[in-house]
Amino acid sequence: MSKLTELAACVEAGNVNEVVGLTQAALDEGNAPLDVLNGGLVEPINVLGEKFRLGQIYVPELLVASKAMKKGVEIVKPLLVSGAADAAGKAIFATVAGDMHDIGKNLVVLLLESAGFEVIDLGMDVEPEDIVEAIQENEDVDILGMSAMLTTTMYAMQDTIEAIEEAGLRDKVKIMIGGAPVNQVFADQIGADGYSANAPLAVELAKKLMQEKNK
Repeated sequence: MSKLTELAACVEAGNVNEVVGLTQAALDEGNAPLDVLNGGLVEPINVLGEKFRLGQIYVPELLVASKAMKKGVEIVKPLLVSGAADAAGKAIFATVAGDMHDIGKNLVVLLLESAGFEVIDLGMDVEPEDIVEAIQENEDVDILGMSAMLTTTMYAMQDTIEAIEEAGLRDKVKIMIGGAPVNQVFADQIGADGYSANAPLAVELAKKLMQEKNK
């Protein structure tokens, strides 16, 4: 079994104490830092996220695995230096009002930063008016990313988009959403520009939205 496979299994099991050593071992094995991040640290969280969505695991399991993942990220993050001279784009990210989950959002932010994006992370439980204010304060922002983990909070995304429209800022930013209860149909329904099912796909979506914005 490769060290990368061992690392993924370790994160999924929430074995916090073993993650640091296995992360370094996976790097020493010759795996690229981004591969260690995606395959060894992010992918097991994606697997658990799907199990959570299906009701097969609960929040405590996710939190323990997230803690394990963060230990590995501390090792890998300094090695993820973008070669781009200029930022690939500027994004604002937030978990919407009423929602205290940030595992998925944090992964997206990390991967976007490693891909050369400048990211302003507003955190969790962010009200629509605070997101509007952040867009107003950052005139060069390109993308707004919103996350929700609960069906009871997903419609806060719609409230936020409506607030952005009322403020006359909708044409200023591309809006992308993600999280367990949402999908592309919901994104279309609320007027978002795109949806991604996981963190690596979110990076590809952000790049695509930047291309559209810069046309």
